[in-house]
Amino acid sequence: MDRKTILLVCVYLLLLFGSSVSSTGYFRVQRKFAGKGRSMTDLKFHDSRRHGRMLGAVDLPLGGIGLPSEAGLYFAEIRLGTPSKKYYVQVDTGSDILWVNCIQCKQCPKKSDLGVELTLYDPNDSKSGKLITCDQPFCSSQYDNQIPNCTPDVLCQYIVQYGDGSSTAGYYVKDVLKYNQGLGNLQTGEANASVIFGCGAQQSGDLGTSGEAVDGILGFGQSNSSVISQLASAGKVKKVFAHCLDSVNGGGIFAIGNIVRPKVKTTPIIPNQQHYNVIMKAIEVGGTVLRLPTEVFDTGDRSGTIIDSGTTLAYLPDSVFTPLINMIMSYQRAINFHAVQEFQCFKFTGSVDDGFPSITLHFDGGLSLTVYPHEYFFQIGDDAWCIGWQNSGMQSKDGKDVTLLGDLVLSNKLVVYDLENQTIGWTDYNCSSSVRVQDEKTGSVYNIGAHDVSTASSLEIWRFHVILFLVVALLNLIY
Repeated sequence: MDRKTILLVCVYLLLLFGSSVSSTGYFRVQRKFAGKGRSMTDLKFHDSRRHGRMLGAVDLPLGGIGLPSEAGLYFAEIRLGTPSKKYYVQVDTGSDILWVNCIQCKQCPKKSDLGVELTLYDPNDSKSGKLITCDQPFCSSQYDNQIPNCTPDVLCQYIVQYGDGSSTAGYYVKDVLKYNQGLGNLQTGEANASVIFGCGAQQSGDLGTSGEAVDGILGFGQSNSSVISQLASAGKVKKVFAHCLDSVNGGGIFAIGNIVRPKVKTTPIIPNQQHYNVIMKAIEVGGTVLRLPTEVFDTGDRSGTIIDSGTTLAYLPDSVFTPLINMIMSYQRAINFHAVQEFQCFKFTGSVDDGFPSITLHFDGGLSLTVYPHEYFFQIGDDAWCIGWQNSGMQSKDGKDVTLLGDLVLSNKLVVYDLENQTIGWTDYNCSSSVRVQDEKTGSVYNIGAHDVSTASSLEIWRFHVILFLVVALLNLIY
């Protein structure tokens, strides 16, 4: 078994929101699994933990909607309170609320192996901190105005139960979030806004351990409780954001605002879903369209295809996965494919792009996404490769077939989430370059460049042994 350690680099993210509704901004992003030589165990362990939470149930006794899920992939440095203090929170496009560990929390981790200093939020230590009670509009809106036994002295609480048994519980507070706003020409200035977020008073499961611990989670979901929704309602930002993940260098772009260059073609977001779901229409392998059962892409009661940048691999139903893998293998019939930890692996010399087909996914509205061999294969040693596509039915304990596209197919592409028009779009792009974002009020166009936390911050980089991941992954593979 390969005991090679992996480099775990998390992201120091810097939000840039402007002062008008069409402001611009960016995040500094860093992928955890960048470059060659990525451990198979690391990839599966990351996704199994994430999916266990992403597909879990939510219990909301007094307030809070949304489904925080621990991606363990990115985190942001944010500043809360007066005087402001730094908090490190995971960034997740698949969850809604922002929450941080609170001063009352006894089970919260005291240290992190990520090399960041953890801080417990204390609303009484902030001059601008205010408690949210159940009779306030924010809380009642989370319950459709149905909150039994509510009195003005009852706090607006939240409880989230994850699929892996972990949970977070606490109450809502309102305080000042400080961030940097774009002033043009990559210049910034400080701005602030009052936002409502969760104060986590009790954590259980993995949330109460150290390891990859951070102070909380920052959701970029569509709910009105998310920070981006609150800032948009206050006229601080436009409800559009984009990410571009560099699979080679590990850096990238996370921008907020109207992306004017490059232009992207879009597909509609399926309404009334927990995550960002779209409709896939067909799959093409090396110019040949796969012959698949007609019900595969028929949404009906299904959720369509989930777009999730927090997931490392890509998951397909068995009825899609099997013919896809067979078609890929048919390009090199002399190669002996063998299973390694549920991956199909092989030895190959030369360029995989020359020896294997590109795969194009076709979506509603004419949008397509091409995945090249060097993207859907990952190298585990000299001339040793494995296929990143995964069978979602085989990964799921309940046999549930889902289609979920993670970094395997989203890397090296600019992905734009337009929540105002309910669309998602993407295009192949050099994620180490820059994008142009327009302030629609002033007409100014800003360049938002790529960043790499390894050169942008002093965060300490820690190494973990793959053997630990393997043991946990084998015991807890959940999808």
